[in-house]
Amino acid sequence: MSDRMTPMPISQLVEWAVEEKKKYGTVFGVYRPYKAEGSYNRTIFGRNLETPIGPAAGPHTQLAQNIIAAYYAGCRFFELKTVQIMDGDELSACVSKPCINADDECYNVEWSTELYVPQAMEEYIKAWFVLSIIAKEYELGASDGFQFNMSVGYDLAGIQSEKVNTFIDSMIEAKDTKIFQECKRYLKENINLFTSITEEDIEGISSRICNSVTLSTLHGCPPQEIEKIANHLIDEKGLHTFIKCNPTLLGYEYARKTMDEMGYGYVAFGEFHFLDDLQYKDAIPMLHRLMEKSKEKGVEFGVKITNTFPVDIKQNELPGDEMYMSGKSLYPLSMSVAARLTKDFDGKLRISYSGGAEAHNIEGIIDAGIWPVTVATTLLKPGGYQRGLQLAEKVQGINLTFDKVSVEKTEKLVEEAKKDPHHVKAVKPLPIRKVKEQVPLIDCFMAPCREGCPINQDITRYIELTRQGQYEEALKVIMEKNPLPFTTGTICPHKCMSKCTRNFYEEPVQIRGVKLIAAEKGYEAVLKNLPIPEYSAGKKAAIVGGGPAGLAAAYFLAKGGVKVTIYEKRGSLGGVVGHVIPEFRIAHASLEKDIALIIALGVEVKVNTEIKNIQELKDAGYDTVILAIGSGTVGKLELEGGETRNALRFLEQFKKQSSELEVGKSVVVVGGGNTAMDTARAAKRIKGVEKVSVVYRRTRRYMPADEEELVMALKDGVEFHELLIPKKREGGNLFCTVMELSGFDAYGRRDVKATDKEVIVPADTVIAAVGEQISSEFLESNGIKLDAKKRALVNEETLESSVGGVYVIGDGLLGPSTVVSGIRDARKATDAILKVRDTGESTESLELNQYYEKRGILEQHTREDEVDNRCLGCASVCENCAEVCPNRANIAIQVPGLLKHQIVHVDSMCNECGNCRSFCPYDSAPYLDKFTLFANAKDMEDSTNQGFTVLDKHDIICQVRYLGNTVIWKKGEGKTSLPKELCMVMETVCRDYPYLWE
Repeated sequence: MSDRMTPMPISQLVEWAVEEKKKYGTVFGVYRPYKAEGSYNRTIFGRNLETPIGPAAGPHTQLAQNIIAAYYAGCRFFELKTVQIMDGDELSACVSKPCINADDECYNVEWSTELYVPQAMEEYIKAWFVLSIIAKEYELGASDGFQFNMSVGYDLAGIQSEKVNTFIDSMIEAKDTKIFQECKRYLKENINLFTSITEEDIEGISSRICNSVTLSTLHGCPPQEIEKIANHLIDEKGLHTFIKCNPTLLGYEYARKTMDEMGYGYVAFGEFHFLDDLQYKDAIPMLHRLMEKSKEKGVEFGVKITNTFPVDIKQNELPGDEMYMSGKSLYPLSMSVAARLTKDFDGKLRISYSGGAEAHNIEGIIDAGIWPVTVATTLLKPGGYQRGLQLAEKVQGINLTFDKVSVEKTEKLVEEAKKDPHHVKAVKPLPIRKVKEQVPLIDCFMAPCREGCPINQDITRYIELTRQGQYEEALKVIMEKNPLPFTTGTICPHKCMSKCTRNFYEEPVQIRGVKLIAAEKGYEAVLKNLPIPEYSAGKKAAIVGGGPAGLAAAYFLAKGGVKVTIYEKRGSLGGVVGHVIPEFRIAHASLEKDIALIIALGVEVKVNTEIKNIQELKDAGYDTVILAIGSGTVGKLELEGGETRNALRFLEQFKKQSSELEVGKSVVVVGGGNTAMDTARAAKRIKGVEKVSVVYRRTRRYMPADEEELVMALKDGVEFHELLIPKKREGGNLFCTVMELSGFDAYGRRDVKATDKEVIVPADTVIAAVGEQISSEFLESNGIKLDAKKRALVNEETLESSVGGVYVIGDGLLGPSTVVSGIRDARKATDAILKVRDTGESTESLELNQYYEKRGILEQHTREDEVDNRCLGCASVCENCAEVCPNRANIAIQVPGLLKHQIVHVDSMCNECGNCRSFCPYDSAPYLDKFTLFANAKDMEDSTNQGFTVLDKHDIICQVRYLGNTVIWKKGEGKTSLPKELCMVMETVCRDYPYLWE
C-alpha cells in the first residue's frame, strides 16, 4: 500500500459514473441527486451559479471523482485544492499520515494537493468535462451552472514559477492543453454511452475553466507579499480574486477567551501566530487598496474567511506537533472575523466563507449576504457528499443577488454561535464510540447501539416497530431481553446512545425515549396477553433482593418455567430505584408497572423478610438461590472536625419525608458521580436551602457523572467547585485543599496534584457521595469465597459462586452499577440455570430505501412525546467508511447471494488520510482492515492488507492474500481454503464492477 493516489483516466471516470448510475442508480456512491432549478440561479464573476455552496479547497476537491460526487449531491461552487510549487513526492514526504481527525471538531495536518501540479490540472479539467456532460445527461442543471475557483499559494515566487504559472494559465484557457483535447476526443468517440448528449454539446463545453482565484498564504506571510501576489493575480492574470484571511486577525486574547468560554479550553495554541501573521491594522488599508485596484481592472474582489487556525497537538490526535483546526469550533472565530470586517467596510467587502458551515447555520450565513460558502468538515462525516443535497435545498431562494453583507445579521450570527449547542463543546469528553471488536472482512454492517447495550437489545428493530405504531410488538421485542422497560426507558444511562451513528450528524437517536413510548403505549396489550408459563416440576428458585437485578432474574426464570420467590427485606420491591432515586428522576408509578409485569408471571413475593442464612433456603426446597443483595455497606468520608452524611441514606430520607428534612442554608455534596448529582438536585428542593455546591477533586469535564446528569444539576442551580479536596469542617464551613491539573492518567483524564492553597466553602451540611461497598460479611458468613477486593469469586460465564447453586448478580457482585448492568447479570445467571444460550441473532429486516433517504440529512428530534424517526438502520445500512472517504476508496458493492452490501477497499484511490478510521464503528481502520482491491501485483506486494488483484477478468483469476498466505484463485476450479463469501466478492468485482480497477 502507498499513500499516493492514482488519478483515473477520463475513460474510467466516465464509464464508472455511467455504469454505476445505470446498474445501481448512484454516482460515485451518492444516492440522491440535486436537480437545480433555474429560478434559484445567481451570478458571480460574470458567470451562472445554481447553488452558492460547494466543497472547500481540501480533500474533496483533490481528485476528479471527488468533484463529480460533490456536484451530483448539489455542490456547484468548487474551490479547487490549493496548488503550490512544492508538490508530489516532495510534498508527500512533509505530510504525516493519517492526516485528518474529524471525530468532532476537525483537525488536519495537510495543506495542499498531494498530486503533482500538472496532475492536479488534469484532474480539474477531467472533472469539468464530466460535470458538463452529466448536468444534461441526468438533468441535474445547466452545463454552465457550476464554477471552479482556483486556490494558489503560498508566495509570489512560487506562483510565478513556470509550474504554477502554467497551471494558472491552463485553467484560465485550457483549449490547447493535451488533457482538454483528450477529454473532448474520448467523449466524441464514446458518445453512445449517453442518451441525451450530442456532438454539439461536447463541442460547446467551455475551455475557460476558471476566471477566479482564491489566494492562500502561509502563516507569517508579510502583508507586502500578500498584496504583491493579489496585484499579480488581478493585474497580470485578470482574475476575480479572493484573499484568505486567518482567524489570527482577531488577536490572541479574543480567540483564547472565546474558545475557553465555549468549552474548548483544552485546545492549545500560543501567541506566536497571532503576532507573526497579518495584523488587522495592516489588513484594512491593504484590502481598501485591492478593492480599488479590482474596480479599476473590472474584476470582483473579496476575502475568503477563513484560512487555517493552527493549534498544538497535545493528546496524539494526529502525528506531529501542530495541526489545523476547523469545523464547529472554528465557526465562532471565522464568523467573528466576518463580522468585524463587515462592520469596518460597511458591508461592501465581499466575503466568501468557509469555517464550520453546516446545515443548521447555512441559511443564516447566506441570508447575511455571505456567499459562496464552501465546506469540508461536514462532508468528512457520515453522510459524506450526500450532505450537499440538504445544504443546496436549504439555500434555495435566499439572497439570490449580492448587494452587501449585513452588519446586523453577521453580528447576530457571532452571538448566536457562542451559545449554540451545535458549536459549544459538550460538558464532558466524547464517549468512546467504537466497539472493541475488529471489523470483519465480510458482513461488517452492525448496529453499534446494540453492541453498546449491556443486554444487546434489538434496538433498531423495536425503533422501527414503534415508528410503525406497532407498540405491542415493539414492547415484546424489548421484553425479550429487558423486563424493566419503564425503568430503563426513564433512567437508563443509555450507553447505546453514545454509540449511535447519529452522534456524527447532530445528536443520537433518543433510544431511551422510544423505549418509553413503546412501554407506555404497548403496556396494556402486553399485560393482557402475557402468557402464563407452565412450571417445570421440581424447579424452584429463591431470589434474595427485590431490586432491578432481582426482579429481572425473577422474570427470566419464571418465563423459563421455574417457580420463583423473591425475598425482600424492605416493605416493598424496587431496591435503589424504588427507595432511593428521587421522584423527579423516576415516578414510582413507572416502577410499579415494571413490577406488575413480573408479578403477572406468577412470581411470589415475600417482603419484610431478611435472609441471613442461604442454607435455610436450600433446606426449604430451593435448588437455586440468586443473591441480588445490592451494595449494602455505607461509604464514608472522613473529615477533620465533623461528620458527613451518606448520600444514599440522605436520598432515602428525602424520598420518604423531604418536607421534614433540615439541612441548613448551605449544602455541600462531595463527589462527581450520578449519585452526587441526584443528591445535589434533591437538596435544592428542600425548604430553607439557599445554596447547594458540588465539590470534586477534578474538573467538571472529568467527573464520572453522565453529561445529562451534570446538565440537569446545572439547570437546577447547583454550583460546582472544581479542583478541590475536602479537608475539614469547622464553624459551618468546609475547608478544602486546592488541586491543579497535571498530566494525563491511564484513563485519558487530566491528573491532579495538591497545591498549598486552601478554599473555604459554606457548609451547614456535608453529604458524601463516595460510593457504597459490597456486603462482604454476608457473603463470607454464607461460605462464599471472596477475592482480594472482598468480592464474590464467581464463574465469569454463569456468575455461579463457590457455593453450588448460588449465584451473585447486580451491585452485590462488583459494586454500585446501573439498572441495565443488573439486568445483564440476571440474564447471564438465568441463562446458565435454564441451560439456554443467547445467540445474539438479530431480527433486523432489510428495508434499505427508507434508511438511504435519511443518510446525509441533519435533523434534530424536537418532541419527547413523538417517536424519534432518525434511526439510520445501521444493522442493515452502515457504509460510514464509504461515505466519509473523500476519494471514494471504500466501495459498498452488491454481491448476489449475500444479503448485505459488502465493503471493498480500493488501494489505488487511497492516500491514507485515516478519516474512515474515525467513523468505522469497529475498533479498526477500513483502509487497513477491509478486503482490498489492488490495481496490480506490485501494489499488492507493497501492502500487508488482505485482498486481491485481478489477473484475468474473463476467466476470473485473482491473486489473493488471506490470513498471511498468497494464493492464485480461479473461479470454479477445485477446492480452495478461501471463504466462500470472499470468492463471491472477487467474482462480483470482476463481473459487475470492472470500472473499479480497469
